[in-house]
Amino acid sequence: MYPHERSLVETYANRPFSIVGVNSDAKETLEKVEGDGTILWRSFWDGGNTGGPIAKSWNVYSWPTLYVLDHEGVIRFKDVRGEELDAALKLLVAEAEAAAAK
Repeated sequence: MYPHERSLVETYANRPFSIVGVNSDAKETLEKVEGDGTILWRSFWDGGNTGGPIAKSWNVYSWPTLYVLDHEGVIRFKDVRGEELDAALKLLVAEAEAAAAK
């Protein structure tokens, strides 16, 4: 997933788009991928296991789980990947830009 996420960061640079990650890996693993430039976006550590407080509060039971929110903070898509994710982001970024232009 990281390569696709990095390409999205590049594609939508300077546009109304951001990625926020929640990582349940061991802290050392997360520090390594953050330190080597693999993760270019804000990523929160959720305690190093799948039962962390963020996963619990968002009812996450499988990894990775993707929530795609619009510019108003509404979850519009869940667990889309590949071309479906790309189409969802294209739509939502266009909506956000249109709303900002009003």
